Amino acid sequence: MKKNSYYVHESSYIDDDVIIGDKVKIWHFCHIRKNSSIGANTTIGQNCMVGPNVIIGKNCKIQNNVSVYDGLIIDDGVFLGPSSVFTNVINPRSGIDRKDEFKRTYLHKGVSVGANATILCGLILGSNSFIAAGAVVTKDVKPNAIMAGVPAKQIGWISDYGTTLDEDLYCQESNTHYSINEKGFLYKK
Repeated sequence: MKKNSYYVHESSYIDDDVIIGDKVKIWHFCHIRKNSSIGANTTIGQNCMVGPNVIIGKNCKIQNNVSVYDGLIIDDGVFLGPSSVFTNVINPRSGIDRKDEFKRTYLHKGVSVGANATILCGLILGSNSFIAAGAVVTKDVKPNAIMAGVPAKQIGWISDYGTTLDEDLYCQESNTHYSINEKGFLYKK
């Protein structure tokens, strides 16, 4: 990679064996741990920890105070709000090493997670889904679903464009009509 193709604040620490894409910005007091990869044009806010062994796609925005643990895969265009929380072990205990039990959690393309939301481990968040601030997600999330509450429940649908769909499943901003198939998934008409 060419020199100075990304920015890392002087207070942050980058381990060896880390891949950082072009135009990435890593702000104050971050630690990027070994064997992690950060895609081009991604921004990581202050006081974040990434890794080890984490994959972050291109064009992501990770806001302040987020820890992205081993087991998390973040696809392109994902937004993680301030202080959003991810786990990687179902039954953690301080005195028991469970590193061999890390669960894989996958955030598909375009997912948005609101501030202070908690995502339990081993889940799949479908593309362009939207997790409300403070929600606690305990189950897989359908693509384009809006999830809110504790525990999180689906309260509506959101377009690929990021607009809440009306009862006719129409996005006015992108002039796109959607329907729901027989399995209960949203699709473009």
